[in-house]
Formats: sequence, C-alpha cells, structure tokens
Amino acid sequence: MKKSAKLLLLTLMLSPLAQASSEAAWQQNDKNMQQSCLKASGLKSVKVVGKPMQYDDSVGFDALLLEGRYPHKHMKNQVGRELCLYQRQSGKAFVSEADHLRTVK
Repeated sequence: MKKSAKLLLLTLMLSPLAQASSEAAWQQNDKNMQQSCLKASGLKSVKVVGKPMQYDDSVGFDALLLEGRYPHKHMKNQVGRELCLYQRQSGKAFVSEADHLRTVK
C-alpha cells in the first residue's frame, strides 16, 4: 500500500498541469481565425457576420459566419453567406456556402 501511494504521488507530481489560455491568446486565436476565414472565402467584399462560435478542445474547431457578394457574373453581385470552420491546431479554414442560414432579429 505504501509503495502504491508513493507511485501515485510521483505520478501526480510529474503530470503536466493544465493551463488556461490568457485573454491575449484568445484574442490572437480570434484574429488568426478571421484572417484565415476571410482568405479562404470565395466572396467579394467579404466580412464577418456575428461572433465566433467556439467549440471545446475535444472538437478542435471554431465556426464563423461570413457575408459578401458572389463574384460570378451570372450571380449578378448577389449577397451570399459562407460558414467557415477553423481548425485551431493547424490554423486551416474550410468554407461552405451557407445562404440557407437566416438572420436572427
């Protein structure tokens, strides 16, 4: 029993402690997400709509809604929306058309 208690204590002491991210780190993450999402967008005059949706680390993604205008001639400069999924670990952004998402009033 004494040996297992020492082993448990040693394990706890050597385990890395979880550290909460600072406010500055969260702000930098938001800035990186916005830049990556805007760059990945296919819309003209694209801008962020609303606030980021942040998922927990087990998911590893955040979501951001973008709005701009379709650049294609046949779309006649129509307003469009895209949903951007941002992978925090890699810094990659993935966008998909999201015109069906409606505005909450």
